[in-house]
Amino acid sequence: MSAKLECDIMTKIAKATLFAFTLLSLGSLSVHPAFAQSLTATIDIFTQNDIQFDPNDSTDYETASVKPVDNGREIYTSVTLPSYNDDVRITAHLTVHPIPKDEIVVHDKWDRAGNVRLSAEGMADIEIIKYITAYGGLTEYEVDVSHLAPVLKGDCTFKAFIDTWVSPAWKIDFSLEFEPIADSSGEEVYIDYILNPDWAEGIMFVESYSAEKHGEKGVTCDVIIPRDMKRVVMNYFVSGHCTDGSGADEFVPKDNVIFVDGRPVFRFQPWRDDCIDFRAVNPYTRRWSEGYWSSDFSRSGWCPGDKVDPVQIDLTDYLTPGSHTIRFEIENVRPKDDNDHYGYWRLSSHLLGWEKKVNLVKWKM
Repeated sequence: MSAKLECDIMTKIAKATLFAFTLLSLGSLSVHPAFAQSLTATIDIFTQNDIQFDPNDSTDYETASVKPVDNGREIYTSVTLPSYNDDVRITAHLTVHPIPKDEIVVHDKWDRAGNVRLSAEGMADIEIIKYITAYGGLTEYEVDVSHLAPVLKGDCTFKAFIDTWVSPAWKIDFSLEFEPIADSSGEEVYIDYILNPDWAEGIMFVESYSAEKHGEKGVTCDVIIPRDMKRVVMNYFVSGHCTDGSGADEFVPKDNVIFVDGRPVFRFQPWRDDCIDFRAVNPYTRRWSEGYWSSDFSRSGWCPGDKVDPVQIDLTDYLTPGSHTIRFEIENVRPKDDNDHYGYWRLSSHLLGWEKKVNLVKWKM
């Protein structure tokens, strides 16, 4: 091989290596916005961060960027997310780790309600992932949240919560993966079943809906639907619970009713009867005298160790552009008894809007 040919080959290799290094380093380099928006990006939001209950000093577990509130049962952080001019697939990744006490036992062996939320000024918190921890087991979730593209961009604040009363208790990892939608030729295209909405807004977040607090009046919120919306969809997250683990709203179906401008538009009973499928991720589930395992029981919209999917409701015919009032009511919630035990619900809702008709049969989360 001649010296000149060898030199040319080495020059091409060096250029290719520099280009590859540039692609891997885009997060720390200034690049043209159009070029940056064509790349896949993964943003780590929480990494091995602790969620626990410590009424004495929950700051023991804080970091430079992640801070605790509510005695450590909730943590929050702010990050800057990439912005895309065209449609993008956004995938949320969440891992919930129990913290070992020794080689056999973990600190928190119970199933706990949890969520990761987007907190934005001027709207209710939006649950990105709602879940129930396993009985002391590790769980992993991967959820398509492309429908939240209008609000998952730029400077964002995220909160993570687990309803634990133990310290230490759990660690979580949470990230968002952004992938531009493109065909095989590299040209960006629209795919109607994950077409990003033009508008998204959190309208309601209630940690404890109870008979004493809400009764028959329910939860009411006023909304303004932007002009030119051709399709409006509600995502409704809901799960029923009770303070003493016996009957009531956790194990008894209850009607959830949604009203728009005083008119009932949707009624259903949240229910899960497939909880036996998650026994493998519940290492500390308890077997009762009747032979049933505690993780197997059917419940009001949830199973230990699984995420809670939102109910998707097409409200296009009711939520036309302009002002409306939405009311959420849960019927016959168990009232507080003489021992201060009662039934309660965890619920939230956000609205999505498109300026073009979207085929909801094909559109999936």
